[in-house]
Amino acid sequence: MEPTLPELSVLRRFWPGFDDTRTTHPVRVGGIAIGGGDPVIIAGPCAVESYEQTLAVACAVRGAGIGILRGGAFKPRTYPGSFQGLGEEGLEILAQVGRETGLAIVTEVLDPRLVERVAAVADMLQIGSRSMQNTPLLIEAGRSGKPVLLKRGWSATLDEWLGAAEYVACEGNTRIVLCERGIRVPASEGYARAVLDLNVIHAIRTLTPLPVLVDPSHAAGRWERVESLARAALAASAHGLLIEAVAADTDRALLRSDAEQGIPPDVLERIAGYARLSLPRNSR
Repeated sequence: MEPTLPELSVLRRFWPGFDDTRTTHPVRVGGIAIGGGDPVIIAGPCAVESYEQTLAVACAVRGAGIGILRGGAFKPRTYPGSFQGLGEEGLEILAQVGRETGLAIVTEVLDPRLVERVAAVADMLQIGSRSMQNTPLLIEAGRSGKPVLLKRGWSATLDEWLGAAEYVACEGNTRIVLCERGIRVPASEGYARAVLDLNVIHAIRTLTPLPVLVDPSHAAGRWERVESLARAALAASAHGLLIEAVAADTDRALLRSDAEQGIPPDVLERIAGYARLSLPRNSR
């Protein structure tokens, strides 16, 4: 039974039937239940840079036994001169690759005006860390009815993160998955892009029935560090992982977006194998 307005909240006490901290409200994406018991992996390129590149990574993802592909058509970047993604062309590539491989699609939406267009392609809308407190975007994503992957902001507190989730929920959309991707602190400079806050997983699973994923790629900043962080996230009871991947190490020199943190296929297969061996999560 879903909670109803005006008492709609992401806090567990407002979810009839999910008041037990051992329960999770599964979110289905392309027939795959996130929070349904077994860890789920979403993997793919940081950015969609060509059809050939995206298809090659998608085949590696499918070959690892993973059913959901991530890839950015629209990319928020620090500097305006940086590669911003292929936009509409990127969406068309994702749609074609999804049809050819049978993979469900997760991609980021940056602008409330683009929610309807992105939702026509994506099985799940990603709200990136830079957009976590963009309330008009959260509202439109909620109205779309599509599952929403809500990443934690660079320096967001747990309260701010859950508040952002409530903007989505208050539009009647409770198909929300949270994603921890690391928070920026001065101590992280020099050895990581961000500090992965694995403590927050227990807090989320206690306070809310929402599934929570971990993105080890953005915290690590280097592909060599991703596998150990992924294992730690699963050991900390995350419901799954969001990982950046490349089709081959030789592709890095050609990529324009976060090439250094995409893991190669053999590492992706090891992480997927480890996830399958992990104990099922207590959920419902």
